[in-house]
Amino acid sequence: MRDEETTPQTATGTLSPGAPAATRADAPAPRTGPAPWTLRLVAIGLVLTALNLRPAITSLGALLEEVRDGLHMSGSVAGVLGSVPPLCFAVFGVMAPRLARRFGAGAVVCAGMVAITAGLVIRPLIGGTAGFLAASALALMGIAVSNVLMPVIVKRWFPDRVGSMTGLYSMALALGTSLAAAVTVPLTDAMGGSWKAGLGVWAVLAAVAIAPWLLVRDRATAHGPASAAAQPQAPELRITRSRTAWSLACFFGLQATAAYITMMWMPQIFRDAGVSAGTAGVLLALTMAMGVPLAFVIPRVAARMRTQGPIVVFLGACGLTGYAGLYLAPSGGAWAWALLLGISNCAFPLALTMIGMRARSGAGVVRLSAFAQSTGYLISIPGPLLVGVLYQHSGGWGVPIALMAALMVPQMVMGILAGRDRTIEDES
Repeated sequence: MRDEETTPQTATGTLSPGAPAATRADAPAPRTGPAPWTLRLVAIGLVLTALNLRPAITSLGALLEEVRDGLHMSGSVAGVLGSVPPLCFAVFGVMAPRLARRFGAGAVVCAGMVAITAGLVIRPLIGGTAGFLAASALALMGIAVSNVLMPVIVKRWFPDRVGSMTGLYSMALALGTSLAAAVTVPLTDAMGGSWKAGLGVWAVLAAVAIAPWLLVRDRATAHGPASAAAQPQAPELRITRSRTAWSLACFFGLQATAAYITMMWMPQIFRDAGVSAGTAGVLLALTMAMGVPLAFVIPRVAARMRTQGPIVVFLGACGLTGYAGLYLAPSGGAWAWALLLGISNCAFPLALTMIGMRARSGAGVVRLSAFAQSTGYLISIPGPLLVGVLYQHSGGWGVPIALMAALMVPQMVMGILAGRDRTIEDES
């Protein structure tokens, strides 16, 4: 994927400054930027990809009790299952920039959609916990590389619309997340009550997302290396020396911890409080659905602010209130707590927006996105596992919920530091 906004194009390719005069005279008038249809295709690809970045996780959360019974999992093993997503995101997310440089970002995202489709098809068909985990890891590998490359694609194809395009795909991501949480249980019931069918049906949505990237991929890989060679090389970034990069990585990791604990365990919290399985799934859907409007609004607002600390504090306060409600009256105020935690979970699109704002160049965004997301997901790995262990050994949800609330405080601190008006190029 190349930054076409700065490379003049003709009908036959890039017009080199050293081309013969006759060639330059005969060539059509140069244009800057990609064709409108290409931008529309990339936008469609972004939306379809974002729709598929969470159903593999939230559909499992809605059916966790059935999957545990079917595969004979203990609470601790289920906690391991909840830690697989951030582990895969950390391990495979590191590979995304190198793969994008080699094959083009569109090609890598296309391969990611293929991996998601394959993993979701295979996962219900393999018996045993080990096979289930392996197939889940395949789908999560595809999600991981796409996670990292979404901000990169936005920065390169829509450099003057980072906030609005980040909001668009963040909104689609939230929609896919909430849709899977809301309809997985009803779909399972409609297909005879088989949790395997309820999980496998989401492969259809992933397969649809492959198509646009098949077209974008060819354009990116055909011109990307030539464009890169024509561009002056930017100085090497020592990103690990940047305090902003570390703050953003910690903020990303802590918000991811809260998000994956919520997706994995919140339906079970409500079910243990006496809420039905269907209603618990709808409550999780409400939490995820809050990201649909807010994921579009928050990036646009954040992009206009010099510092994003006030938004971080507001989201954190909503999270603390929601956790207090889960602790004191999980069933009595279930809808209110789900709503507040949904607002708090919008720290994710805020973090993505800050990735695009804390670097000056496309190359800087690639490095920062890979570093912040991979490091952040490493930080988030213990969260779902620890909650599962605490739940099993404490015999209730009091201690796990207290842990969730305690983690919100450093998340707010790191978010305030990451939201300061500076870039990684100033510090590395």
